[in-house]
Amino acid sequence: MNKIKYGFTTLLLLFCAVIFAQDQEGEKTKEPGHLNQSKFKQLYEEFATPNSYRSASGAPGHAYYQQQANYVMDIELDDKNHRISGSETITYFNNSPDDLEFLWIQLDQNIREKDSKAKLKNGGGVPMAEQASTFAGKYMTEPFDGGFIIEEVKDAAGKPLPHTINFTMMRIDLPKPLKSKEQVSFSIKWNYNIPNHTVDRARSGYEEFADGNRAYVIAQFFPRMAVYNDVEGWQNHQFWGNGEFALTFGDYEVNITVPADHILDATGTLQNRKEVFSKEMMKRYEKAKKSYDKPVIIVTQDEAIEASKGFSEKKKTWKFKAKNVRDYGFATSRRFIWDMQAVKVGNKDVMAVSLYPKEGNPLWEEYSTKAVAHTLKSYSSHTFDYPYPKAISVHAKNQGMEYPMICWNYGRPNEDGTYSDRVKYGMISVIIHEVGHNFFPMIVNSDERQWGWMDEGLDTFMQFMAEQEFGELYPEAIAPNKAYPSRRGEPAKIVPYMAGDQSTIAPIMSNPENVYQLGPNAYGKPATALNILRETIMGRELFDHAFKTYAQRWMFKHPTPEDFFRTMEDASAVDLDYYWRGWFYTTDYVDIGIKGIKKYYVTDKPSQKMQEYMEARNLTIEDLPPLVYLADEEAEDFDPNLKGKAPSESSMTLKEFMMDNMTEAERKAVKEPKYFYEISYESPGGIPMPIIVEYTYADGSTENITYPAEVWRKNSKEVKLVMSSQKELTNIIIDPKLETADIDTTNNSWPRKEQESDFDQFKDKIKG
Repeated sequence: MNKIKYGFTTLLLLFCAVIFAQDQEGEKTKEPGHLNQSKFKQLYEEFATPNSYRSASGAPGHAYYQQQANYVMDIELDDKNHRISGSETITYFNNSPDDLEFLWIQLDQNIREKDSKAKLKNGGGVPMAEQASTFAGKYMTEPFDGGFIIEEVKDAAGKPLPHTINFTMMRIDLPKPLKSKEQVSFSIKWNYNIPNHTVDRARSGYEEFADGNRAYVIAQFFPRMAVYNDVEGWQNHQFWGNGEFALTFGDYEVNITVPADHILDATGTLQNRKEVFSKEMMKRYEKAKKSYDKPVIIVTQDEAIEASKGFSEKKKTWKFKAKNVRDYGFATSRRFIWDMQAVKVGNKDVMAVSLYPKEGNPLWEEYSTKAVAHTLKSYSSHTFDYPYPKAISVHAKNQGMEYPMICWNYGRPNEDGTYSDRVKYGMISVIIHEVGHNFFPMIVNSDERQWGWMDEGLDTFMQFMAEQEFGELYPEAIAPNKAYPSRRGEPAKIVPYMAGDQSTIAPIMSNPENVYQLGPNAYGKPATALNILRETIMGRELFDHAFKTYAQRWMFKHPTPEDFFRTMEDASAVDLDYYWRGWFYTTDYVDIGIKGIKKYYVTDKPSQKMQEYMEARNLTIEDLPPLVYLADEEAEDFDPNLKGKAPSESSMTLKEFMMDNMTEAERKAVKEPKYFYEISYESPGGIPMPIIVEYTYADGSTENITYPAEVWRKNSKEVKLVMSSQKELTNIIIDPKLETADIDTTNNSWPRKEQESDFDQFKDKIKG
């Protein structure tokens, strides 16, 4: 369609549209006023007022501050008794404008106390069935006792500090308020029993193998400072299990003592490598620092098997330093194979690292470090250059968990070394996801305990992009001519959740403890919403710039959801209030359908309805300017002779307009539409979305038009759109490529397609 056609189509409709709209408005009965219920109203009710700490643009304000907590720790792992003990000195910097009377410390391991209240938090009654391990854990075994035992809390002079433990939080009462811009140092000594994470699915713990050896993945192992900020003061919400962690950035010096035959890696840079590495390991490490195309084995499988035959009574201390991290984790075992590869990120080298027992091979040796390296490159390209010196992937059965520079990942082949595509893709995906968490929330440090989607959802979205890129870079790893089989991110895959029982669906903007289905809610739905935003609403160029702006504004800071929403609009000039409201603040869903269609033809004769309209107002044709009328094909007074004629043939008014207002060349260039359609679209789902339409004509040709979401701004339930064409319209399909997560496609086509009944589908399956 060309501009001229659109131009005089507007002339044909404008006057009639105005007078009929005025007529319908005038005939409405008076009703009481109402509040602004528009789906497109500003998010002034949901958003906090901008201030000096957080600006209206979504950037940190001129008075933005954040606290700092530095740690010096000595840790010892008792492998025989699977117990950990440690002492730490915390130096806490009060950068806030407030004086603090007390400090709050997180004791997340207390969720594993023998009498933990977390075991009593859920209702639901008796299930119809449970896994044997779950049943035995609930009713047949003694509860594990794994809470922190706090041995002492002392000030810098060695004097005891009063403290109160409230479940997973500990308050330290200061002898005098910690004034703004001052710092305080204190020490804590503790110990606790390490859980078997393969039994109770703990985020941190050990796996015991048949030979009696264990592989440890250790985190949340030390008392950690809670966050104090401008949003809520102390973030001292209890840890109930789902909402993860809100933590303060700082510098760490950590000494970890383990059996001398263990292999260990951790957050930070190893300070005494020559003391803990053999000469052969050092040679391999130096080689790995220059190997950019494939990993170098630092500890071989044969060496790990040999080490597993003994149990050293000697000890070895591994010393690390880490700058500007929000947490700490480490992994250790005598069964670990170790490989490394250098990755060029920006203008510096980063080490991609994997630790895994022989049970992980051959899958892990083939794909783990490759996935780590790819993730660093992919995520960096969409956000900022990865700033840390390394990223470690640790094999842990049934685990997927993240910490700065280190994460645990599942994916284990069968005992004979074979594995399915499902296991392979599952392993690659979880590595991409957990390594990706270095960006969100380890660097862009959102409050996971309050807003689970800000780390899980953003990371799952990034994971989706990285997976698709992985499939393009390594086609040999993917089935021929297929894309990477991402679990989450594609619009169609969130449909079953959004179409589900509304009583078990919560808005994305919910605390992780208060949702029914955490996976779809915090991971799948926000990832899908961002994917649709990138591909369908904003376009890649605008979205990518805005997303990178958010990441770079808030790296090493503490953003809120509003900071994200505001930045995405600020950096793109796209008003997205309706989108955030629909996708994030409600449980509305996408369902756009075709309600009806009418066909019209141009004429100089007013319809019976138009004549009745004029008579009711004592108007005649002479009272009106020359008009072009549109005749409804379904009206009783419709003249069938109008069919097949060009508008200028059936309307002298239009012909005269063209003669008076167009040059001969312009008239010859006009391609007059012979068909006019009024198509009624409806949106019973509630989320306004673009109407993506594929029109098919009688000659078999197709045309695709995307009407912006703003088309719903004045009526979110129904909108009527005019379609003009030289060719007769034979078919309409909404969202032909399934781009919008429309939950009901039965109303997406005209003529309406007949849907097979459940019984007919069942018969077809039997025949198949």
